[in-house]
Amino acid sequence: MRELFRMFCRRLVALFGRRRLEDDLDEELRSHLDMAVELNCRKGMSREDARREALKGFGGIEQTKEIYREQRGLPVIETTLQDLRFGFRMLRRSPGFSLLAILCLTLGIGANAAVFSWVEGILFRPYPLVTHQEQLLAITGTARGEAGPTGISWPDILDLQRSCTLVDSFIVTKIMGTTLSIGDRAEVTTGSIVSANYFEAIGVHPILGRGFAAGEDSGRNAHPVTVISYQLWKGRFKGDTQIIGKTQRLNNVVHTIVGVAPEGFYGTFVGWAMQFWVPASMEETFEAGGYKLEDRGARWIESYARLKPGVTPAQAQQEISAVAKRLETDYPTTNRGRGIKLWPLWQTPFNNANTLLPTLEIMFVVVVFVLLIACANVGNLLLVRSFARRHEMTVRLAIGAGRGRLLKQLFTEGLILSAFGAGGGLLVAHWCRHALVLLFPARGGVAMHLPGEIDWRVLALSAGVCVMATLLLGLVPAMQTRKIDLAGALKSDSAGVVGGSGRAWIRSSLVVVQVSLSFVLLVGAGLLLQSLKKIRNTSPGFSTHEVLDTAVNLTAAGYDAQRAQSFQDELLERVKALPGVESAAFGRMTPLSYGSYSSTPIAVDGYRPPPEEQPIVEYNEVGPNYFATMGIPLMSGREFKRADDEKAALVAVVNETMAAKYWRGKNPIGERVQVKGQWMQVVGVAKDSKYESVREAPKPFFYVPLRQNFSRGAGLFIRTRLSPETMAMALAREVHALDGNLAIFEVITLQEQVDRSTSPQQVAVTLVGVLGGLALLLAAIGLYGVMSYAVSQSTRELGLRMALGAGASNLWRLVLSRGLALTAGGVLLGATVAIGLTRLLGNLLYKVSPHDPLAFGSAFVVMTIAALAACFLPAWRATRTDPARALRE
Repeated sequence: MRELFRMFCRRLVALFGRRRLEDDLDEELRSHLDMAVELNCRKGMSREDARREALKGFGGIEQTKEIYREQRGLPVIETTLQDLRFGFRMLRRSPGFSLLAILCLTLGIGANAAVFSWVEGILFRPYPLVTHQEQLLAITGTARGEAGPTGISWPDILDLQRSCTLVDSFIVTKIMGTTLSIGDRAEVTTGSIVSANYFEAIGVHPILGRGFAAGEDSGRNAHPVTVISYQLWKGRFKGDTQIIGKTQRLNNVVHTIVGVAPEGFYGTFVGWAMQFWVPASMEETFEAGGYKLEDRGARWIESYARLKPGVTPAQAQQEISAVAKRLETDYPTTNRGRGIKLWPLWQTPFNNANTLLPTLEIMFVVVVFVLLIACANVGNLLLVRSFARRHEMTVRLAIGAGRGRLLKQLFTEGLILSAFGAGGGLLVAHWCRHALVLLFPARGGVAMHLPGEIDWRVLALSAGVCVMATLLLGLVPAMQTRKIDLAGALKSDSAGVVGGSGRAWIRSSLVVVQVSLSFVLLVGAGLLLQSLKKIRNTSPGFSTHEVLDTAVNLTAAGYDAQRAQSFQDELLERVKALPGVESAAFGRMTPLSYGSYSSTPIAVDGYRPPPEEQPIVEYNEVGPNYFATMGIPLMSGREFKRADDEKAALVAVVNETMAAKYWRGKNPIGERVQVKGQWMQVVGVAKDSKYESVREAPKPFFYVPLRQNFSRGAGLFIRTRLSPETMAMALAREVHALDGNLAIFEVITLQEQVDRSTSPQQVAVTLVGVLGGLALLLAAIGLYGVMSYAVSQSTRELGLRMALGAGASNLWRLVLSRGLALTAGGVLLGATVAIGLTRLLGNLLYKVSPHDPLAFGSAFVVMTIAALAACFLPAWRATRTDPARALRE
């Protein structure tokens, strides 16, 4: 072993000291030759005969040198370096070809690397600076009879923390917002309500001050402290190094700043960058619905579990399910039918990872298609160039070059191209790593935060793509070396535009693949576009174009409940009196917004729930005239009145689905429903509408009077034909007339709210459309290249046809028919593939069949137009052929 290592070291040294060793070799061989000549001279030969005889006896000098080089060096490395030098020379000799090939690969590999970075930064490792993210799992509640996940209550989290031995820590985090300053415009920012162990559990240490101390997440508004982000510290506080101990009003409560998070940490919520964190003890300050830390039925928490090292998710799930089962038994009133489920980070259901997962799954397939199209395009270019190099290949094979050596050279050239493409692709991915956020509109003046992450995993995947591209690119020209007689093979290849036998089938096959993949992408884009249109054109159950939505943050301005109620009453009267306003009403939640509705266990007179199931229904707190303002029809009963206040009997309006489920055909008007231990009388039945998503199935829902469940953070809805801009100015005047320190939030139509809620579909349409257009362009370039080369190789045939009387129209038909035949083959193959693959779009499609004929027909029309455009110039060149000159050549 030692001798082998010593030999390897000598060979490695020889590789880097090649010039000196070559000089020594020349000197040694010259010395041996001179000695042989001198010996022959002593035998009586003349000097010339002595040298000739010495050379004959010595053998070939170059062959001897080659044997010596193989014994002293590393032939594999040396030949590879030779291939690399030759490959670079070939690229310099054909700059046009090289730039076009590298551009195609840059686009293909860049698209893949960009999507890899989004997947890494949004799904798999979405939280910069958080340690060991592979041990983090999202945790939500489940309920029998409900399809989606639910929140978890604070008492349940405490029980899990005490009972689970396989989980290192449970981490509570709940996104919320606040106003940091009051002026002409409200300055809105995002933050998180977290458990006291938050920073310690995720391994993030503040650069100034501290995180939260144990116990600071208990008690009612007992610990008004905050950790602020690095961005907030630098921006609002100008990087004040003495910031610890100073105060900041958050929702009009003075909080002491106890820490500054490190640069690059944005919290643990995909989609929004957190600017501050407060302990869970301050929940009531930022969350509507009152104090929840002691309410086991209040399920508001978004949480993570960090597993202990070596524990699998399945083991942790088994233990947590056992604890959840015990809680069902111990607390049947609130936990009956309730479970707890663990989710991997990439499936986290309570942030934008869940929202973007279907889109990124589709994008992964799309970029692979684009890469294959780009590789097919470059393969065609290499194939055409291989015909131009047929003489070189013939000579090299004829003088003894091994087939393996030739293949190695071709694969090396492919590696150079793909390496340049990978480098350019990573640069494109770096530029595009934040591009996703540009496709999402800002909400309330706060822009989303969706950064891509280019780490070693993304680099490794990109390197894998580069290797795959190398194999694909090297394979195409390597197929030309199967026979030594390349000249004979070439004759069959240039048989004509129509026949094109021989290896023309390789070029044609590559074009068919490009067309088919492009057709699949066009079909996908068409399906997504139709789905988006149907989503945005489908009525959500309320008016969208003539209703405006805004809000005034009274909590942050220090209004107590009594003062806030008086302000809302006065503002409502002023707004109703504005010209062009038909009606106005307050409501705590805006439909289709990110915020969560309140939910509560209910009991209905005469309704017996199935065993082990506790009915829990969401509700909204709304003011008088809410249904008329929103355009939600009442099927029976009445709206809430001004008299439905805290002194009146408790009432509720239920939706159609709730009425059908719990009263089963009976008129619910006058019936009772128990909410939080209090009985309410049903006074109305409202038509179903959409609450959290346009795609959601009908579900039970009810409304309660805002005055009986007052919220200072209610939104204002205005029915008017005036534009949002005009209404915003008029509303600002009325608000300032009541309180000059207040400012309104943005004024938008409910249609804008619907559009924002469908942003993931819009993103999918945009990305698939852009990449589908790129694929179409690459396919058109590939078709153009094949037809252009076929025309250039068929000059003699075209000249003969013209000499025999063929007109320009005949040549047009000849070339176009060949191009359209390739297109038709690609479309047929693409349609077959699309029928199977479009099922992957199921999660993004809304009321559109994956086999929609309009999408397939539109893709066919677009592909045909692109094919005609690609074939136009080659066909025009064919008609310009000079018969006399062509026949002479």
